[in-house]
Amino acid sequence: MVPHLTTALTGPLLELEKRFLDKETAIEQWLRGQWLDHAPPFYGSVDLRNAGYKLAPVDTNLFPGGFNNLNVAFLPLCVQAAMTAIEKVCPEAKRFLLIPENHTRNQFYLMNVARLALILRHAGIDVRVGSLLPEITAPTTLDLPDGQTLTLEPVKRIGPGGRRLGLDGFDPCSVLLNNDLSAGVPEILKDLDEQFVIPPLHAGWHARRKSRHFRAFQEVAIDFAREIGIDPWLINPEYEVCGKINFQERTGLECLASNVDALLYRIRAKYKQYGIEREPFVIVKADAGTYGMGIMTVKDASEVQDLNRKQRNKMAVVKEGLQVTEVIIQEGVPTVETVDEGTAEPVVYMIDRYVVGGFYRVNTQRGIDENLNAPGMTFKPLAFETGCSLPDAHLAPDAAPNRFYAYGVVARLALLAAAIELEETAITGTTGTP
Repeated sequence: MVPHLTTALTGPLLELEKRFLDKETAIEQWLRGQWLDHAPPFYGSVDLRNAGYKLAPVDTNLFPGGFNNLNVAFLPLCVQAAMTAIEKVCPEAKRFLLIPENHTRNQFYLMNVARLALILRHAGIDVRVGSLLPEITAPTTLDLPDGQTLTLEPVKRIGPGGRRLGLDGFDPCSVLLNNDLSAGVPEILKDLDEQFVIPPLHAGWHARRKSRHFRAFQEVAIDFAREIGIDPWLINPEYEVCGKINFQERTGLECLASNVDALLYRIRAKYKQYGIEREPFVIVKADAGTYGMGIMTVKDASEVQDLNRKQRNKMAVVKEGLQVTEVIIQEGVPTVETVDEGTAEPVVYMIDRYVVGGFYRVNTQRGIDENLNAPGMTFKPLAFETGCSLPDAHLAPDAAPNRFYAYGVVARLALLAAAIELEETAITGTTGTP
């Protein structure tokens, strides 16, 4: 299914989708050339926003937690892509240790872990799930809502000198993280000997910054736009950064307000250029972190200077109770897509450089200019009924295979930006200055 569009699709996005169709061969050649120069992350997911006048990524996750929401019809595609990814890491790989997030109560997330383990097993990998939770001291089997079970086992250092990570009787060649390391790198994961850790430790939110990612994406978008002859703004959300802020003590708010004002000014100029008659907005969010925490919609600079205590407390802390000191101010991209009368946005999943499916995040309690990764959200796992790699030039640009192809193109550009971002942080060993 393609979701209902709340506005007629006759503007810039329709032209963009037409361009993607016309330039399909050139696009695939360009992307193939990029992957020769940049190694894709093992896996990733990208949140997209379709505004009717632009189609842009708004977040890229390198530890995707929603494999259970993918259409099961695409499981073979997931397995094939995983085979490719595994061969790049270790051609002779036989055993993977999968390390999930540190919780046992979110059963939907645990269903994701079970689906990910299933994909790896179908790819020929003996996989077991190791927990970093201190209360997991023995193999613990959990019942899942779909009738499956998942066994968590306590991880330990093994081998000569305790230089490897494994389980009792299980010495894996690779450690696959599905834990975003928001609270930092646990000691047990440091200084491993001849064991691959994927994604690399510096991909965790203790080191990663959204602003670094979108700086890389901006460069990718400019190069790609030049290749196919489009305005890069049609796929690129502009942004600003404030690096020293304390919401609870009300310091750094002047920096925030001035950057909000500057970004809104630039957005208004683009709206005027394209004849877009709507009020621009920006999204202020923590420069590191996930789970939809520390996010607010802003339409005027005065709003960030007049935050009440409740709003400041909401913005001050993210996952793992970490204090927010850096924020990214991102161009707001409204969504014109709805599913079952709920505001919706597509989420595209990739393994290696291949799109393996997606779903819609739907929230009936949020508006078109708000963060949908919030209480009230649901997922439509069967929404992507066709793949994202087989457009049909004989159909309308917004027909299902062509809409999903456009999703897949922009998502792969975001994955390419993530690859470049990880290369930079691997070299510098730090987040650097956005």
